[in-house]
Amino acid sequence: MALSSFFRMARTRLFFIGLCLLALPARAHEMRPAIADMTMTDGQVTLSIALNLEAALSGIGPEHEDTEDAPQADMYENLRASGPEAVRAAFDAFEPEFLSRLTLKAGETPVVPDVLAVDIPPVGDTDLARESVLTLSAPLAPTAGPVTFGWDAALGALILRAPGETEKAPYSVYLTEGKLSDPIPVTGAVAPTAAQVIGDYLVLGYTHILPKGLDHILFVVGLFLLSTRLRPLLWQVTSFTLAHTVTLALGITGVVSISPAIVEPLIAASIVYVCIENIFSDKMAAWRPFVVFGFGLLHGLGFAGVLGEIGMPQGQFFVALLSFNVGVELGQLTVIAACFLAVGLWFGHKDWYRSRITIPASLVIACIGAYWFIERTVLA
Repeated sequence: MALSSFFRMARTRLFFIGLCLLALPARAHEMRPAIADMTMTDGQVTLSIALNLEAALSGIGPEHEDTEDAPQADMYENLRASGPEAVRAAFDAFEPEFLSRLTLKAGETPVVPDVLAVDIPPVGDTDLARESVLTLSAPLAPTAGPVTFGWDAALGALILRAPGETEKAPYSVYLTEGKLSDPIPVTGAVAPTAAQVIGDYLVLGYTHILPKGLDHILFVVGLFLLSTRLRPLLWQVTSFTLAHTVTLALGITGVVSISPAIVEPLIAASIVYVCIENIFSDKMAAWRPFVVFGFGLLHGLGFAGVLGEIGMPQGQFFVALLSFNVGVELGQLTVIAACFLAVGLWFGHKDWYRSRITIPASLVIACIGAYWFIERTVLA
């Protein structure tokens, strides 16, 4: 065998192996940001923090996109399988350290909150992250300055929400790397600037694709695999983009609302369909852009579910929506560029590209999508 043929086959096999390895982390173990709702009434500041408490107790930080990737995975799994009483006991021991990682200030004066309640749901599907809610409260002096909140970078990303100066303009900010919120006046938070909103929601949109959106990544890879020619790819990506833009807007405004229990299995099915069509067709059928458009509607509802959990700054709703969508598009373009650099540039012109790249890769991705479909329906 010629040396060039050996390296060609090796690179091809490594590509397929990489796809398989990419699929191994269970999506249900994805690390997600905590969400803190702040209220300030009657001389008290109260924080209701929804978080993956087991991840915090295990010391699994933002450097891990998936709890199964962390060295503390066994400890996390044990806690996840434990009842509320056992997890509460673990938190009681951890509480001083947890509070030490919070930053809460009134003006320049540090404020130490008390833990009023720890709401831990009972054990359910242990493949899913359990969302617990901590309620913290601290007194505010009558002359207290604006309140600033944040926590240590080791606890991961944090979405802070607070009432705004008006009911129609609540405050919402996405904090990463231990950053603190803007000072929030007791009378109501000042809405973030347009630049802050654009930056925050661009990052949210991009990271929802890379690295967190494995199902969306594989769908885009499936679109790429049909042909290395620009025209088929452009038609498909345009259809997909238009569709998910529509349902993202309709979903986040509440005009359309479909349960994730329906949307998520159908997203998995969309991956299977696209890849099966890749296997049996060597060119784009006339109906494919329309089918991709329909699947794009489903993916848009998935994106809307993410934004619905985080919340939107009402005063700059459309700025945030557009920024998130641009972030998603940049993530998708990054995936396409990576595919082109990995295989398209080197092998796209080869006679054997379809038989050795498109069909095997589509088969692998279709199997992954089929597994997810079963996991999200039969095993849910």
